[in-house]
Amino acid sequence: MTARLRLGVNIDHVATIRNARGGDHPSPLRAAELATAAGADGITAHLREDRRHMTDADIAELVTGIALPLNLEMAATDEMLAIALKHRPHAACIVPERRAERTTEGGLDAAGQHNHLAPLIQKLSAAGIRVSLFIAPDPRQIEMAARLGAPVVELHTGPYAHGEPDALTRLTEGAALAASLGLEVHAGHGLTFENVQPVAAIPQLAELNIGHFLIGEALFIGLEASIRHMRQLMDDARTVETGA
Repeated sequence: MTARLRLGVNIDHVATIRNARGGDHPSPLRAAELATAAGADGITAHLREDRRHMTDADIAELVTGIALPLNLEMAATDEMLAIALKHRPHAACIVPERRAERTTEGGLDAAGQHNHLAPLIQKLSAAGIRVSLFIAPDPRQIEMAARLGAPVVELHTGPYAHGEPDALTRLTEGAALAASLGLEVHAGHGLTFENVQPVAAIPQLAELNIGHFLIGEALFIGLEASIRHMRQLMDDARTVETGA
């Protein structure tokens, strides 16, 4: 039987809305609490170098204020490493980051940055932080992630969400390869109610991380309802896939 697929809810864009006016409303911590009530399995927050949404204070508050595991998305920099080691989130997902991009536009080049990533992964792991690498479902990148000792990879679903030909096949094959190498496999980026189920049905996936769509949909139906519906779609996809 295929295991239940976990849902990590990214709350970055609650902070985006807050920062548009300043002050402290709406609260990312409150969003995390609502996500917990709605059936999320974890909370994801990306502390960007320019602090465009989440802030250092948000990370500190989330680490101490939520019951669910916190997955800190972070660039591979000394500054972010120091912050992760200070706060000790459950997990740290290393992502590529460029100041000019509106959102994360591609996967991390684990193969090309091996020498830079290796000591960073070692330090995070030594601190008891579970490391994941956000990468394209490319065999070269997946194999390097395994060689680097990261226990988790998160496969970039953006090309699939944008309708690129064969993107679902690449995700399916990438997930199978990663699992065969002993990696736990997550996926995320651009997933919606309309496109999540084919990804959720990939049996090797253990977790999906979804944020922007859920926060946007919450404007119309509420955050809890948005998360609960995504949770149901994911569960239904696994039920169909297993023939239960």
